[in-house]
Amino acid sequence: MDSAEHRGKVALITGGGRGFGKAFGEALSSLGAHVVLADIDGGAAAEAAAEINAEGGSATGVACDVADEDQVGAVMGGITDRHGGLDVLVNNAGLHAAYNRPFTELGLANVRRVLDVNVMGVVICSLAAQEAMKGRAGASIVNISSSAAYANRSIYGVSKLAVRGLTVSFAREFAAHGIRVNAIAPGLIFTDTVRAQLSEAEAERVLGEQILRQEGTEQDIVEALLYLVSSRASFVTGETLRVTGGFALSV
Repeated sequence: MDSAEHRGKVALITGGGRGFGKAFGEALSSLGAHVVLADIDGGAAAEAAAEINAEGGSATGVACDVADEDQVGAVMGGITDRHGGLDVLVNNAGLHAAYNRPFTELGLANVRRVLDVNVMGVVICSLAAQEAMKGRAGASIVNISSSAAYANRSIYGVSKLAVRGLTVSFAREFAAHGIRVNAIAPGLIFTDTVRAQLSEAEAERVLGEQILRQEGTEQDIVEALLYLVSSRASFVTGETLRVTGGFALSV
């Protein structure tokens, strides 16, 4: 990876306080970008940013609920004021495992919350970023979908299917401004948290449904992101890259 193209760039990563979001921030910062980590847990965002800065990177942590237009607008305004614009937006914030249950179990309030965060959050952040990204060389948005988007067994899967659709729509709409829009659909990634929560039997079931019988790692998703925001993907837009070990294959 040539770090020169990211040096001096500015990236906003939602859900940046932990997990994939934090890993994305660490990776982009290591290549010379300034990363803004936005998270509904402002303390986690600040802590993650402090860790990146301590390692010699450049990061800012901010509190932000992606479903709140005013909060997102304030974050975007701060980025424009301090840095003059935005080069990379990673729509990573989302509600996950606890909401991957049947509609009848969740109830309408929880269903609305999932749609607000996982779907409207992508819409709100993408529209807010558009002006700040216009005309920036290599401007790129990456949305985080899921292998669950190919199964659709719950509101979580449906919300991630919507993210795939939004990726195509925004790719069409933003192309005139030089902004590429893509998505990543991770499969089951064996982070420390997942490993602690997943039974051995369930892990074996998932591995058995993959074509590649190996555990996916956080770094697999980071590498996909780094590809999509790089010049190597300059002819790629509107796509969802499945990183699932073959779990979510379909025609």
